[in-house]
Amino acid sequence: MRVLCCNCCASPTPPLSRSSITPNLFNNHSLNWPQKTLIGSLTGALSFGLLFFSPSSLALNSQSPFSQPQPSSPEYCREEMLEKAPEPATNEGIVEEAWEIVNDSFLDTGRGRWSPKTWLRKKEDILGTSIQTRSKAHDIIRQMLASLGDPYTRFLSPNEFSKMARYDMTGIGINLREVPDGNGAVKMKVLGLILDGPAHSAGVKQGDEVLAVNGVDVRGKSAFEVSSLLQGPSETFVTVTVKHGNCGPVQSIEVQRQLVARTPVLYRLEQIENGAISVGYVRLKEFNALARKDLLIAMRRLQDLGASSFILDLRDNLGGLVQAGIEIAKLFLNEGDTIYGQVIYTVGRDYQFQNNITAETAPLITAPVIVLVNNNTASASEIVASALHDNCKAVLVGERTFGKGLIQSVFELHDGSGVVVTVGKYVTPNHMDINGNGLEPDFQKFPGLSEVKERLSRCHTPGQG
Repeated sequence: MRVLCCNCCASPTPPLSRSSITPNLFNNHSLNWPQKTLIGSLTGALSFGLLFFSPSSLALNSQSPFSQPQPSSPEYCREEMLEKAPEPATNEGIVEEAWEIVNDSFLDTGRGRWSPKTWLRKKEDILGTSIQTRSKAHDIIRQMLASLGDPYTRFLSPNEFSKMARYDMTGIGINLREVPDGNGAVKMKVLGLILDGPAHSAGVKQGDEVLAVNGVDVRGKSAFEVSSLLQGPSETFVTVTVKHGNCGPVQSIEVQRQLVARTPVLYRLEQIENGAISVGYVRLKEFNALARKDLLIAMRRLQDLGASSFILDLRDNLGGLVQAGIEIAKLFLNEGDTIYGQVIYTVGRDYQFQNNITAETAPLITAPVIVLVNNNTASASEIVASALHDNCKAVLVGERTFGKGLIQSVFELHDGSGVVVTVGKYVTPNHMDINGNGLEPDFQKFPGLSEVKERLSRCHTPGQG
């Protein structure tokens, strides 16, 4: 699983913020440079992903109901190759790390400035001389990334990179990935850790398998479901049962949550048509780690108060975590409805395609929805707006949206700095390329509810005539 973000890239020089997790949207790169850690994928202008680190530490022996005796056969009990503790980073090494990330992951979205040959030549030119200071190394990385001509691929200073914890979906500083176990099922593995974060400090290790959360067996659950189980109020505790490595002991570890994100949701009940109709108004300011949970609470409370239609205000929402956008869209969509039309991304310079990411369950909301948008509605916001619009669940009201159909990943470098790299591109359920185009609203001025219902009644979902 990767952390995907949608609000860190809507503008070439965005303010910094965080985002959420997108299980199984991308496969992980095979990382062939030391201690390289993918941080996340973004499709927006403000947000980032979870910081990864791969510490090495000794496993503690303990007993657990999940413990099972392991055969002594080396064929059965073979440890995975885990990353070793990092060596001190050199200036040249930091620059080479950034170069390799781009070499393996960057998706040229049409500007044509990148090619394997020119990029290799750049590496030879840069590393042909000694880099005397860390500041110089960072400047070289900035210049190197700027040469790509992609306004969303950029360098993050250590201070900027450290601000990304608000997009930690778990609240304990880990990133999870679903890994096939060879028997047709999946295991939940710790893909990354925030260095000195709650889980790392408590003893969770890179590569651990998560077996249970507060005694709840997580086998068969998705990474997003497990992340949701881990969430809770800041400063409270959660017990995580992990198995260290393939052959190590099982340990139940108590971790204190340190949730950095603030709620991005504001809501209220509005009365229209002389009080005859109750409308639930919800403003979503960004797609951070709390977005889906807090929006769900707001929608349910508004339903209980009698809301018969809803307004989702995405104006000035530059995005956030891709997975938050996907999970929020699912609250409104029917089972089988398409969220993305197609995603193209890069893995080791090979193009990969994933089609028709869909909702799996019945919607929470079936009432008519009005989505308010403007030219600062970007990335994850455009994912939600287009998914609801193209599936005939909502009308768009306001101004044309920003037009950000690219996906970025955030990578940590050895010295705590990072790089944001464009790695993918997506289209809407109706296969519209919104990048640079945006979404055109159905109405510029606020419509009457009858107009909304009439427009939705004439709508055709993807695949229909």
